[in-house]
Amino acid sequence: MSYTLIVGTKDWSSWSLRPYLALCATGQPFQEVVIRLRETQHHATRDTIRKFSGAGRVPVLKIEEAGKTVTVWDSLAICETIAERHPEAGLWPNDWAARAQARSFAAEMHSGFPDLRDQLGMDFARTLPMPVLRRQTQEQIARILSSWETALAEHGSQGGFLFGHFSIADCMYAPVVSRFTTYGIEVSAPVNDYMARVWALPAMQAWKKASQQEVDEGIA
Repeated sequence: MSYTLIVGTKDWSSWSLRPYLALCATGQPFQEVVIRLRETQHHATRDTIRKFSGAGRVPVLKIEEAGKTVTVWDSLAICETIAERHPEAGLWPNDWAARAQARSFAAEMHSGFPDLRDQLGMDFARTLPMPVLRRQTQEQIARILSSWETALAEHGSQGGFLFGHFSIADCMYAPVVSRFTTYGIEVSAPVNDYMARVWALPAMQAWKKASQQEVDEGIA
């Protein structure tokens, strides 16, 4: 069995960060392919990605096992596949009620918060000034902070993450932790502590180091 994870420029690609964290949480070795995004010839970037997946988007996970190769695309689908293949990693809570909530958190992040994404793009290695936020963006930030505080109050004492131990819900919101740090979003003490725990993950620190290298080399 072997894994290859195809990701985009690390300073920008929030979708790539999510399955990277999930895969790191399993402790399984994997190969990594980084594709530069936002190049001058955008069609060339899409063509490169399509060599790995017809969807033309990153991330992509290639699984080689028993003589066959399986391609999985879309960050949430990849995270679900990783959780299914490695239950020992505990990427979903054991309790069914907490697991249902965690899945709802992950799905809401996956499909929602368009104004947040638009105005506060991920720029992992930098600190940037806050733009003038639209009302919708402010409401979406408030929704995220409120949901984090609720989850942490109910489950945080069991491990410090949204649903106790580190889960796919945390993977899905890790780019938001980055965004809130980059733009200096004001947060409560419990949320600040939670964000510090996410940042302290070795996988987050490795991603940050790679992002800073991209910035230093002018890639990002």
